Amino acid sequence: MSALYMILGTLVALGVLVTFHEFGHFWVARRCGVKVLRFSVGFGMPLLRWHDRKGTEYVLAAIPLGGYVKMLDEREGEVPVDQLDQAFNRKTVYQRIAIVIAGPVANFLLAIVFFWFLAMLGSQQVRPVIGDVESGSIADKAGLISGQEIVAIDGEPTSGWAAVNLQLVRRLGETGTIVLQVHDKGSSVDTPRQLVLDKWLKGADEPDPIKSLGIRPWRPALPPILAELDPKGPAQAAGLKTGDRLLALDGQALGDWQQVVDSVRLRPQAKISLRIERDGAQLDVPLTLAARGDGKAATGYLGAGVKGVDWPPEMLREVSYGPVAAVAEGARRTWTMSVLTLDSLRKMLFGELSVKNLSGPITIAKVAGASAQSGMGDFLNFLAYLSISLGVLNLLPIPVLDGGHLLFYLIEWARGRPLSDRVQGWGVQIGISLVVGVMLLALVNDLGRL
Repeated sequence: MSALYMILGTLVALGVLVTFHEFGHFWVARRCGVKVLRFSVGFGMPLLRWHDRKGTEYVLAAIPLGGYVKMLDEREGEVPVDQLDQAFNRKTVYQRIAIVIAGPVANFLLAIVFFWFLAMLGSQQVRPVIGDVESGSIADKAGLISGQEIVAIDGEPTSGWAAVNLQLVRRLGETGTIVLQVHDKGSSVDTPRQLVLDKWLKGADEPDPIKSLGIRPWRPALPPILAELDPKGPAQAAGLKTGDRLLALDGQALGDWQQVVDSVRLRPQAKISLRIERDGAQLDVPLTLAARGDGKAATGYLGAGVKGVDWPPEMLREVSYGPVAAVAEGARRTWTMSVLTLDSLRKMLFGELSVKNLSGPITIAKVAGASAQSGMGDFLNFLAYLSISLGVLNLLPIPVLDGGHLLFYLIEWARGRPLSDRVQGWGVQIGISLVVGVMLLALVNDLGRL
């Protein structure tokens, strides 16, 4: 079933985003009087095709990994004399700029629509209350303590842990200070706390901002009573059963499931002894933990889980917006994610972020499937983020991308004449090399994650 979700989620995501992107080019081209020869969603063999009254051919092709809008252009073939005024290359530089930029703009507008709908739909968020602070950590040195609620980071309100994580991600790889506003339990007064950074998580492959600060979010206590077992995990192999209560691990008493998680993660492939309670009797069970990951990143794995408990109502908050306020919220989120995406690319270029954070088609497909399986809200959120990424990446000043064409036209506007075909040809060759190189790097990262 998960494979089906992955396939359908990927097809829907690519179909929607590519169609809107190309429709942006198509719509503005038509408004500028350019004759559009073909509007294709996908590449390769056409599965479905038809023509409109203006002679444009619409194609749904077999390979759903992109699309294109083909316009009448003297650079690509002979143009009848009576249609010269409809050729793309005959339009003013301002019109060509508008046509090129329309695709990415369509992606940003689509993201705003998705975020607008999600803002009206509303969401239940966990209040960002600190559960524990690691001794000697960045958070501990800043004076953060258990029970405090993080209400803002660098002046940006934080309604839940997702907002906290987003604001922290913006500071990855940096040196300086993060200013947190916190509420002490039972107080309504904001107290500032400054967290000092020094090349924070620079080059980390899989950064975990909240954990690296030494903060553990508050969670309701989970009794260590097994509710599920991995059929191929160490717990099942050692004879543990659902309903068993874990009392101690290597002699250390266990009162909460988080203690089990913390202890197991630190012991990949280690031999441990569990004391359990089953049907009123206590038993000692030896087992060898499995390992997940490689090298220093390896963590221990038990292969067991417990049943969740209800959250206290006071730890949850409902966040929703009216139709008008949701427009502003959608635009704000789109702007924030666009800036974050662009800044992340800059940090990768200068080594502040690891290039292993780049994701390719395999990761996109997996996330598409997981979000589609989680529900409409998660899937729309994924589509919005992916649409923003598509818009930002296409605006990069790399020839063969929309941003590269835009760069050529801006130079033409400034010089009063276009660059020579030879120079533009060199640019296209360099652009193709860059794009192919980045795609290969992203694919290698995807395979590494598998």
